[in-house]
Amino acid sequence: MLALLTLLVITFVLFVLIRIMPGNPFPIEKMTPEMILHKRAELGLDEPILIQFANYMSMLLHGSFGYGTSLYNGAPIKPILLICLENSAKIGGLSILFGTFAGLLLGITAALNRGKFLDGFCTIVSILGVCVPSYVFMIFLQYFFSFKIPFFPYFFDPSQFLFSSIMPALSLSMFAVSTVARFTRNEMVEVMNSDYVKLAESKGLYGFELLRKHVLRNAMIPVVTVIAPLVVGLLTGAMVLEKIYGINGIGKLMVDAIAGDGIDYNYVLALGILYSAMYIVVMLVLDIIYGILDPRISIAKEN
Repeated sequence: MLALLTLLVITFVLFVLIRIMPGNPFPIEKMTPEMILHKRAELGLDEPILIQFANYMSMLLHGSFGYGTSLYNGAPIKPILLICLENSAKIGGLSILFGTFAGLLLGITAALNRGKFLDGFCTIVSILGVCVPSYVFMIFLQYFFSFKIPFFPYFFDPSQFLFSSIMPALSLSMFAVSTVARFTRNEMVEVMNSDYVKLAESKGLYGFELLRKHVLRNAMIPVVTVIAPLVVGLLTGAMVLEKIYGINGIGKLMVDAIAGDGIDYNYVLALGILYSAMYIVVMLVLDIIYGILDPRISIAKEN
């Protein structure tokens, strides 16, 4: 119930901000002033803002996001949004899998070899992943594996979806790899220096059993907190990367809605609501994972 109320408040704030923002929702170069006035009246943009919001919520409850004002010749938003979401979600899903797995592997390796060469190597990789934007990695991969060595397609090809998704997925995942690796390494080092791990070692518990029962279980709780917002960001795509690689995804759709002939208010609003809803769902899933990793968290909330 609280999640729905939060989403309603976010929707209202987004709706008001988009309505009062400067710009025109129509391609004014292609329309006369009379045509714009007629279109505003047709879409109800000349009505009071509260009435507009009530009409919009009624439309949302019927499963519709309305129609575009400048993109795709005013076609319904929902089918286009679903296609773009599917493309971004598939590539984002690959990024999440690779970023989480590689990040955990790097973080665990660095923690188990702290102060050694492997620790320094993993740290350098983590710093690069944070400092270098994903689209720079994308351009680097395009140059070497599409231009110099023509192995992957230079631009996204929907007919070879999985093959075309490898380079953008790897580029998107680099930030996740570095973030997960840094937090995993730091949390594991802290846990391994804790009193209860030293007590377990004094009782003769070593190796994988110690790592599984005491170190990883306790170190993963803060790491999961970091992964949650990364999941939303990767699933909703990267604006610049999708534009460079020609992926018809959520990020590219947002750029087109803002930087087109006119600012398409309805697309911007629909994408904002979608992103907010996904973030709320991910945070709810995060609470469930907390309870699985450490049941004491659920008990504390109940008390």
